[in-house]
Amino acid sequence: MASLMRISRPIVATAAGTIRSRVCSSCRLPFTNTITSAARPGIATTRPFANPTAFFHATTRRRNQDGPPPTDFAAMDVLGNTPVPSTIVDICMSDGFQLNSGARITDGAGVILVGGEAFEWKPWLPRGEPKLLNAKGQWEIPNESLGMLSLIWPRPDLLILGLGPEIRPISPELRRHISSLGMRVEILDTRNAAAQFNLLATERGVNDVAAAFIPIGWKEGVGANW
Repeated sequence: MASLMRISRPIVATAAGTIRSRVCSSCRLPFTNTITSAARPGIATTRPFANPTAFFHATTRRRNQDGPPPTDFAAMDVLGNTPVPSTIVDICMSDGFQLNSGARITDGAGVILVGGEAFEWKPWLPRGEPKLLNAKGQWEIPNESLGMLSLIWPRPDLLILGLGPEIRPISPELRRHISSLGMRVEILDTRNAAAQFNLLATERGVNDVAAAFIPIGWKEGVGANW
């Protein structure tokens, strides 16, 4: 870090008058800021510095080694030493998922991640066909498809829903059901939902955050295994 050095002020006489100049005691570069006219003795005229940057010269002087150590910003990563949960989503595939544990969910199935465990999830099966939208275009699944969450206590306070390749509004009935379980819900497309779950599960723990994802290759009426 450049330091500000002490300034000396030699006086140089010229035909035009007396020039008061300053010299950096580090690099000895002069610069002028005050001229006393020879025609008008005793009256000084202040002018802008010819070289304003002359105040700031690099110096080889080193800081006091007894001062505080330099800041290591890498050490300020609060999650750097936090163990990564085994249910972190490593890959979102068109027909499933791969988790940090190495487990793979394929064949077009979704996944529920809760309490550090992963479960294959096919919420469309009660209807007998791969459809997740109601007549109003809202994302709606049977309440019993989330029955696993009703069996857990204490329950996570947040459920992250990944609805596939795009975001849809969920039906009021589904929202009421999730709220009746004492959980808040966050709705995202599956890619962003997985990233959000990875962050929050690592930061807050797998007992506070649950997730339910549909594969990114999902097509209404077709499914994700096509």
